[in-house]
Amino acid sequence: MQTIPAIDLLNGQAVRLHKGSYEEVTVYDKSPLDQAKMFKEAGFDYIHVVDLNGAKEGEFVNLPHIKEIITELRISIQTGGGIRTFEDVEMLLDAGLSKVICSSMAIKNEKDWLRSLEKYPENMILGMDLRNGKIAYSGWLETVEESVDLFLSRMIEHGLQEVLCTDISKDGTLSGPNFELYNSLKRNFPQIRVIASGGVASLDDLRKLNEADIDAVVVGKAYYENRISLKEMAAFNN
Repeated sequence: MQTIPAIDLLNGQAVRLHKGSYEEVTVYDKSPLDQAKMFKEAGFDYIHVVDLNGAKEGEFVNLPHIKEIITELRISIQTGGGIRTFEDVEMLLDAGLSKVICSSMAIKNEKDWLRSLEKYPENMILGMDLRNGKIAYSGWLETVEESVDLFLSRMIEHGLQEVLCTDISKDGTLSGPNFELYNSLKRNFPQIRVIASGGVASLDDLRKLNEADIDAVVVGKAYYENRISLKEMAAFNN
């Protein structure tokens, strides 16, 4: 299993939201570069970065900070937040991002999403946020009627290789991941890489995800709240 440390950027600062609410923001580090250096020094060469300004406003306010991390530390970054069009995807890949995570775009602009997926299959990650078993989008305010299984099956036909799945009810809560959800995804879609996101609270959570053969896990709040150390995270980073 790959362990991926997370940095959520808002106005150039490393923060965390509670269940995606911009009204509940905790600032953890005013310098995202300093935070990324800590991950690099702990042995991580791949991190997860979300541009919260982009997600809310559709403008890549934090891209200069992301490019600085890539240039200064020579590490790979997967990023999401505010990606609306095929041109956005190309711009981010040209800027040096390793992988691009698309959530709302895959629903609201499926034409550009499929174009991106077919041209850059190894660089595209579907950000699949679930609320009560349905795919949510537009800041988690709307849901898709099409079932998860049908949607994923269609995407796989177009070259989908990787899914970052978040149970919204778990995000930022430190209440433990939705193990049943991730086990189900691996069982039903063994051909895609599953990245678990949301709810990780302890070393035991990492053990269980690893034992379930989940491909990767994003760890954010549990690290920032000192529930899991970088050393403990690194032990599962294979």
